Amino acid sequence: MNLKNGTLKRNITILLLGILITPFGFSQTGRKVESFNEGWQFKKGPFSENELVFMQSWDRKWEDVKIPHTYNAKDMQVDHGKFYEGDAYYKKTFLVDSKLKDKRLFLKFEGVGQVADLYINGILVGNHKGGYSAFSFEITKAVKFGEENEFLLKVNNEARKDVIPANHNLFGVYGGIHRPVWLITTNQVNIDVTDYASNGVYISQELIDNKRANVSVKVKLSSNLKDIQELQLENKIYNQQGKLVANRREQISLSPQGVQTFTTSVTLNKPHLWQGRKDPYLYRVVTSVKNGGEILDEIVQPLGVRKVEVIAGKGVFLNNEKYPMYGVCRHQDWWGIGNALEKEHHDTDLDMIMEMGVTTVRLAHYQQSDYFYSKCDSLGLLVWAEVPFVNRVSGEEGANAKLQLKELIRQNFNHPSIYVWGLHNEVYKPHDYTSQLTKEMHDLAKSEDPGRYTVAVNGYGHMDHPVNLNSDIQGMNRYYGWYEGKMGDLEQWAKGLKANYPEYKIMLTEYGAGGNPNHQTEFIENTWQYWKPFYPETYQTKTHEVQWGIIKNNPNILSSYLWNMFDFCVPKWNNGGIEARNHKGLVTFDRAIKKDAFYWYKANWSEEPVLYIAERRMVDREMQTTNIKVYSNQGEPKVYLNGELLAQPITGTTDVHYIFESITLAKGENTIRAIIEKNGEIIEDSIVWNFTSEKTKDFKMKESTKVHSGF
Repeated sequence: MNLKNGTLKRNITILLLGILITPFGFSQTGRKVESFNEGWQFKKGPFSENELVFMQSWDRKWEDVKIPHTYNAKDMQVDHGKFYEGDAYYKKTFLVDSKLKDKRLFLKFEGVGQVADLYINGILVGNHKGGYSAFSFEITKAVKFGEENEFLLKVNNEARKDVIPANHNLFGVYGGIHRPVWLITTNQVNIDVTDYASNGVYISQELIDNKRANVSVKVKLSSNLKDIQELQLENKIYNQQGKLVANRREQISLSPQGVQTFTTSVTLNKPHLWQGRKDPYLYRVVTSVKNGGEILDEIVQPLGVRKVEVIAGKGVFLNNEKYPMYGVCRHQDWWGIGNALEKEHHDTDLDMIMEMGVTTVRLAHYQQSDYFYSKCDSLGLLVWAEVPFVNRVSGEEGANAKLQLKELIRQNFNHPSIYVWGLHNEVYKPHDYTSQLTKEMHDLAKSEDPGRYTVAVNGYGHMDHPVNLNSDIQGMNRYYGWYEGKMGDLEQWAKGLKANYPEYKIMLTEYGAGGNPNHQTEFIENTWQYWKPFYPETYQTKTHEVQWGIIKNNPNILSSYLWNMFDFCVPKWNNGGIEARNHKGLVTFDRAIKKDAFYWYKANWSEEPVLYIAERRMVDREMQTTNIKVYSNQGEPKVYLNGELLAQPITGTTDVHYIFESITLAKGENTIRAIIEKNGEIIEDSIVWNFTSEKTKDFKMKESTKVHSGF
């Protein structure tokens, strides 16, 4: 799956295609989309009531900020449980050109954590509840054309019972405008901008025996003109090389009374399929509403022709072929930045995900950036998208959970990478309430998008749990060896599913263990008391070695998603020697260290050559007689200890796992070198270990574990 050059060429082609068919400017597309991220000022509370009334007289200076921005990038990540929850304000002064009087204006916020109220010139324009979905407001009547206008956004990130997530227990809800803001200007007739902040265009496709695809395009149009308009609606499909392959144009009558919906169907013969990482081929659908030769509005959306099937007992099939589901979960926040990410942060995460050989990503536990979904389209990653209904039930979140699900689906409907909608994660009592709400969310998802699956996730291992079986797929989180039992108990659980539920669609949706790279030991058993402050990376590595070996041999686990690709912030935790941190990532919070488990999966999943000696941070060895572990997807390596060739290894839990048992270290420095000769090329890796004297497990457990503020 080493497709970097091909992917780059595809992305360039797509970019050029976008330029060719969507030139900028009102005269050609009827729509202008401008960044609205500059020139903002910021104030963080708490505020007294008088200050709220007399905002213009606040003595404290406003801070100049650039969007994306969060006011919790520092305090949430370093001092567990002590971070600011409450009101903050963003304001911006902006001259609205008088030439725009005959246009319609909209503001679109891609993400604000987590409740937002927009005021323009002191007048409330709209409210939104939900920290991860986009929202848009029409501001045409609120602004003064030809004058400076004050935009004021009040935000609040307090946990509240009527907005999911109801607490900060599993991850922190960062406050602020953490994703881009856009000013959208259109003609009086437009493709609807305020349909739950979607693109107003919904593309459905059905693949028929790999020879034909039926493509349906539903378009929502809005008119502010007085009379019924006789217009033309055109849908064109271009291939990746920019060639027009399908075109449908029809006359429509557009009423000013309400948003009108029009649906067009076309057939693609011999379509080039979207084949995941192997060939993530994308068409472009260009939807235009015209008045004669004038384009009043135009939207470009991706089209990936593919069929995804989840078949009990067999696996996930893409275009009738079984697809390898090498899965990770991803949280979006970074050390020192929070969730106010720029494109380069998303790109860095995706580079590591692709390097490891991942084929599918669970974006946990909330809607993520549209940029990230779009990149997954072009990279060929199958995506699980979900809403932040997690951890606790309040009894008051039902309406908001359904709202956020509808926003998630409508805003991301056209991403071919998405194959399943996630409804909830580990929410339980009251069971009857949770079960009924999940049923309603499933029905809503099926009504909004009949072509995709739904999934809900339970943290218990038994299928008859009261909140289970209310979605198409049942996900289960199992942390054997960490929160329960021993590492290898996963095998018995998997066999039990196969024996008792052979016709159920079941996925292992989280598994793993914590691993702090500063914590190392050779004394590894099959279970760990996770509440201890000592989280050795070596234990995390062994957990993944054991459990991936089990997963790959149990096809009734239709897909698995390791927890987690990256360490992330949990503001109320204080575990593993670092405050406010979940250490289960395969990469540290700052993205600087790829832990051993990263290379374990890269060797098992990637087609790129891998030769890696494990335990390279376990430098000061505790036992003179020890084992050397090497990961190689290029065959058996030759390993030298201090220049002497070691005897042949045994095979570990998979065929890339080589263990050189019971080797004896010299006192002092020991050099370990692994070499593979293949196709005339030499691949090698080397590390250095030190040994001074034998240690005991009790000695290791008593060692001081400092709190580290990095990673």
